[in-house]
Amino acid sequence: MKHSEMPVFGNMQGVRVVGTGTSIAGPVACSLFAEQGADVIQIESTKAKDMVRSIGDIWSAEHRNNRTIALNIRSQEGEEVLRRLLKETDILIEGSKGGTWDRWGLSDEVLWEIKPDLVIVHISGYGQTGDPEYVNRGSYDPIGQAFSGFMVVQGEPAPRPPVPVKPYTCDYITAVFASWSAAVALFRARQTGKGESVDVAQYEVMVRIQADYLTNGLNYGIQAPRMGIYGNSVCALPNVQICGDGNYVMTAIGGVSNFVKLEKLLGLEGDPDFAEPHAVINKSDGPRAEKIVEAMNKYCMARTAEQVNDEFNALKLPCSVIMTYEMMKRNSHYQARGTFTTWHDDNKDKDLMGVNCIPFFKNNPSQIFRGGPVYGADNEDILSELGFGEAEIADMYAKEVIKK
Repeated sequence: MKHSEMPVFGNMQGVRVVGTGTSIAGPVACSLFAEQGADVIQIESTKAKDMVRSIGDIWSAEHRNNRTIALNIRSQEGEEVLRRLLKETDILIEGSKGGTWDRWGLSDEVLWEIKPDLVIVHISGYGQTGDPEYVNRGSYDPIGQAFSGFMVVQGEPAPRPPVPVKPYTCDYITAVFASWSAAVALFRARQTGKGESVDVAQYEVMVRIQADYLTNGLNYGIQAPRMGIYGNSVCALPNVQICGDGNYVMTAIGGVSNFVKLEKLLGLEGDPDFAEPHAVINKSDGPRAEKIVEAMNKYCMARTAEQVNDEFNALKLPCSVIMTYEMMKRNSHYQARGTFTTWHDDNKDKDLMGVNCIPFFKNNPSQIFRGGPVYGADNEDILSELGFGEAEIADMYAKEVIKK
């Protein structure tokens, strides 16, 4: 596909993004721009295809609207292609071990000689600077979760082990931070004509999203315990309840008015243990805690998850069925908002259903005009746009600078 063949839409039309990352974090950061109309070119290695091509339909979903070139940027000819491409690029998003591009002789300063207002986003496990023992370490999603202190609070209480949050939570949150950083840096670069370099470390992204768990740990020495299905370590009622049909609901009950309504629903109204107003019920509350846990279990097991959900929400008690994918497909709210959509996957020549472009923009909506492209699909179109002739392109194929 040529740039001239791309539809024009979104708030990022006229912006070109080049991505060299693999797996999920970097590519998703790029695709968030592509869903808003940016011309995103993903450079895939000629040494090996991106490993997510072999994992289900991740490639098609997370490289939507991308163009792609299979290019050996470490060869002399490949670096020349990269340099020529970056002259016409606004944002470069690369994913590799810290310091890799410096070792390649492609430091930020070298890249700014090519394009002074280029926004460069480096995504790595541990960052571009710091303790040298860490900077050059490899990292994937669960490593970022482990090193950040995020994983230690996930899972069932001790002695059960901590667990990483699925699926690829660290990668996706890293992608959001990377794309946000690129967008604000581009805003400034357009004002000043001077580029920016952003250092996104996966572990730091996960450190950033820990609320008072982190501040309590740093300031008061409090290590938050793993709480599993409970909202906190003292609350008597578990948030997750199994229901009579084998499905689950998630509840979040707090405040005097909510407990008054819940206790009436559970048949506990008039019980002297519940006469005194209370906004919480803790495990230490003796008979009151024991009674409400028993009543809640009995109530849920006598109903389907959907019935519990409907009865709770009718009383404005916070509750949701813990949705399966099949439930999500059938759900009226998902359907009304268009949360899911379909696109064509050229790799498997079939239509795929997946999440729509979110969030939704009113005046300049996102689009999906292609799934993740076939390996090397846009080699000739991209190179011809950069001014390479047919003979030069044929020579690159012969030397395996580019591949199909």
